[in-house]
Amino acid sequence: MAESSSADAAGLSGRTLEVTVGGPAHGGSCVARYPEPDGRAVFVRHALPGERVRAVVTSDRGGAYCFADAVEVLEASPDRVEPPCPYAGPGRCGGCDWQHATPAAQRELKAAVIRDQFARIARQDVSTLLHGVEELPGGPLGWRTRNLYAVGRDGRVGLRKHASHEIVTVEHCPLGVPGVADPPEPPVPPRGVTGIEAARGTLPDVAVLAHRAGGNRQRRGRRPPDRVEVVTGPRRLHHHALGRDFRVAAGGFWQVHPAAVEAFAAALLAAVRPAAGERVLDLYAGAGALTAALAAAVGESGAVIGVESSRTAVADAAANLADLPQARVRHGRVTADALTDLAVGPDVVVLDPPRTGAGRDVMTALIGLGPRAIGYVACDPAALARDVAVAAEHGWRLASLRAFDAFPMTHHVECVAGLVPPGAVSAG
Repeated sequence: MAESSSADAAGLSGRTLEVTVGGPAHGGSCVARYPEPDGRAVFVRHALPGERVRAVVTSDRGGAYCFADAVEVLEASPDRVEPPCPYAGPGRCGGCDWQHATPAAQRELKAAVIRDQFARIARQDVSTLLHGVEELPGGPLGWRTRNLYAVGRDGRVGLRKHASHEIVTVEHCPLGVPGVADPPEPPVPPRGVTGIEAARGTLPDVAVLAHRAGGNRQRRGRRPPDRVEVVTGPRRLHHHALGRDFRVAAGGFWQVHPAAVEAFAAALLAAVRPAAGERVLDLYAGAGALTAALAAAVGESGAVIGVESSRTAVADAAANLADLPQARVRHGRVTADALTDLAVGPDVVVLDPPRTGAGRDVMTALIGLGPRAIGYVACDPAALARDVAVAAEHGWRLASLRAFDAFPMTHHVECVAGLVPPGAVSAG
């Protein structure tokens, strides 16, 4: 039975609320209010906008909001479908957020989140720039080329519940490509293994990697990176994209969707339009995928300088770019000081930062280099909006914005943005 709307809204953990669900929030939930219509915000997972649901509050630490799972749908959205994975749903695997929505509805939800993040954080209306979230080839299932499975102390393998360390044993993840969809066996005995990862490239060979907890030293309260080693399979994976062959360390970064690299590269080139002979600075360059696309655009008379903090990725980039003398990737962290020390200003800057974004100091420094355009590949719309807001403080304008559904069934979305300085008509 639903709680009375006159009930005290504090301390709701474990209680069942009957609510009408509103629009999507960043992170894979929708927002309801309790008591209705203008009480505390309740972030409800497993629901869709417009639905009437019964939701169990999973976390309430006081304040203006709490979290809940929709456990019963009283009035369903026309966009609701039966999840294709038996492990999806309240209290089950937390890897997917939107399996209960049609693929088209998922893309609409993600577009709404992007617009909302820009409105809230950057105070910008991007509705005229953002024409929805674009679908990538291949459909909503069978696209993940890399999957990390949790390993319990008893050696049990599975995926974790949402916001929990509890492991849900799974036999098959329908998001994975062949060889990645089925959890691999961990080493026996596990010997401190916390995760077992399966990864593959264009070829069918699968690398299995064991994850162990990193060192004790933490920065800003974050858990240090895992120590990762290849257990079986190739130490480097082959990826074919942009008409080229790339070899990347099995534990290194490469986009998990097979169509992502080509889609992002095309969008980035359209955003900044690098011309023959221009100088391009490629930040967070990884193993050189975008570097190669930029190098082809500027030709042998131009130059592309990449910066990457992973020594392994820099070594991979050197091999992958060996036939492009105008391109090189050097080792280093992307910091404001490092950018300020550059001897020659670039014509174009592109960046593909981690989920936290570039940050105020880096954005301010790269704007100070005086490029004619900045291209930004972002895996988090909130971080992108924050960095665009910094650029706007310096008079820069968001000239283009595209979004791609590179992570179907999840709340994650990739954006490619083009920024231009004051007075510029376009990125070209």
